[in-house]
Amino acid sequence: MKIEEVDVSVPEGHQLILGQAHFIKTVEDLYETLATSMPGIRFGVAFCEASGKSLVRSDGSDDGCVRVAVEVARRVGAGHVFCVVLAGAYPINVLNRVKQVEEVAAVFCATANPVTVAVGDSGKGRGILGVIDGGYLKGEEGPDDREERRGLLRKIGYKR
Repeated sequence: MKIEEVDVSVPEGHQLILGQAHFIKTVEDLYETLATSMPGIRFGVAFCEASGKSLVRSDGSDDGCVRVAVEVARRVGAGHVFCVVLAGAYPINVLNRVKQVEEVAAVFCATANPVTVAVGDSGKGRGILGVIDGGYLKGEEGPDDREERRGLLRKIGYKR
């Protein structure tokens, strides 16, 4: 098996959810789930078919997000992989609903960080072996860092 590192990223202000599902209706079900998760949510969904025509299927509420999702899906190129790209929303707003879509088998990451996807190529197909999300640890949280974290969560409205 050949293992390839595929670097993917999303534009500033966007978020990525990368996962695996099992059926062509994933695109439509993820679309409906995301569209009903938040009023006015901007997103794109892409899904790599694992058989038949083996196309990247896509949909979304924002053409730019759809283009980015398709590009990520094409770069990874692994069967049954889906990619959701969000703009103006965070994965925390939709992740539980995405995981409850009946076709979703796994979520590998939900992030704005650049991601390295370890892809295995067996010569018969490609699959995600794992995901590296972000960089190396730089230390341990201290009192000032803790206060900064708590302040940020309150500033952006996730805590009171």
